Amino acid sequence: MTAITNITTLYRDREALPLRTRLLFTLGAVAALHAAAVVLLLAGNAAGSGAEPLIWGLVLTAYLAGVKHSYDWDHLAAIDNSTRKFVAQRQDPVSVGFAFSLGHSSVVTLAGILVVAGAGMAGQFMQDGTTGNLVLGLIGSGVSGLFLLAMGLFNGSAFARSARAYRRARTGAPVDPGDLEPRGLVARLLARPLSRVRRPRNIYVIGFLFGLGFDTATTIGLLMMTTAASLAGVPPFALLALPLAFTAAMTLCDSLNGVAMMRMYRSALDDPQRRLGFNAVVTGISAVSALFVAVITLGGFANTAFALQDPLTVWLGSIDLGDAGLLLVALLLAVWGAAGVKGRLAGSPGH
Repeated sequence: MTAITNITTLYRDREALPLRTRLLFTLGAVAALHAAAVVLLLAGNAAGSGAEPLIWGLVLTAYLAGVKHSYDWDHLAAIDNSTRKFVAQRQDPVSVGFAFSLGHSSVVTLAGILVVAGAGMAGQFMQDGTTGNLVLGLIGSGVSGLFLLAMGLFNGSAFARSARAYRRARTGAPVDPGDLEPRGLVARLLARPLSRVRRPRNIYVIGFLFGLGFDTATTIGLLMMTTAASLAGVPPFALLALPLAFTAAMTLCDSLNGVAMMRMYRSALDDPQRRLGFNAVVTGISAVSALFVAVITLGGFANTAFALQDPLTVWLGSIDLGDAGLLLVALLLAVWGAAGVKGRLAGSPGH
C-alpha cells in the first residue's frame, strides 16, 4: 500500500522534478515503445511462418508511415500551439509532443488490435460512407478544429502583445516578461474552454480525439496493410508490431518536435529584451498555422455534417495537410536559426 501511495505521489508531483529528469522519462517511454515493437517483431519471426521478409518490410513501412504522419500540419499546429501556451504559463512542457502522439496513436493501435482479433467492425472505420466512419470523422474533425481555433486565438493574443512589446523596446522603453503573456478579452474568453488543458498530460485526450477521424491516408493505409497481412497468414505477434512501430515512430518525432518548440519559446521568454522580435514572429507563425488548419478542418466538418455542396466547404474538405507540415517545420527552424545567428553577431566584438 505504501508503494502505491509513493507512486501516486510521484505521479502527481512529477512536474516538480528537474527538467532533465522529466525529459529522460519521456525519451525512456519512447525507447520502451521501440523495444516493445522489436520484441513483437522477433516473436512473430520466431513462429517460422516463412513470411519473415514480408514481416520486416511491413514493419519498416509502418514505422516510416509513423514518421510521415507526425509531420501532418494538424499535428504540428496542435503541439506547437499547446507548447506555446504552457511556456507562457512558466511551465517546462517536455512531454506535450509525446502525450499528443500517444493519444493519437492509441486510436490506431486499438483499431489494429481489432483487426488482428478479426473484428469485422474495424472495417467500418476504413470505408467511406459508413455510419461508423462518418460519426468518428465528425468527432475527430470537430474536436481538432475547435481546439486549434481556441489555441490559435490564445496565441494570437500573445502575438499581439509581443508585437506591441517589440515596438516599445525599439523606442528604448523597458520590457516586462509579463508583457509577453496573453491577456485581455480573448484570453479571458478562452480561459474556460482551455481550463482543462492545464498540464502536458492533458494533451493525451486531445490527441486521442484527433485520431478518431480515421481520415488520413496514412492511418487508413496502415489499417488496410494490417488487414491484408492478417489475411496473408502473418503471425499475430508480427501484426501487433505494425501499429506499435507506427506509434514508436510517431511518438519519437512528435516528442522531439515538442522539446524543440519548448526550447524555442523558452529562449524567447528568458531574454525578452533581446529576443522580442523572434518571439513575436514564432508566436505569430504558430497562431496563424493553428487558425489556418482550424478553418480547413471546420470547413470540412461543416461540409460533411450538413451535406453542403457550396464550392468553399467542398474545397476546404478536400485539402490534404499531410505534406504541408514539413513546410511549417522548415519555416520555424529557419526563423530559429536566423535568430541564433543574429544573436551571435550581436554579441560578437565590434557589434
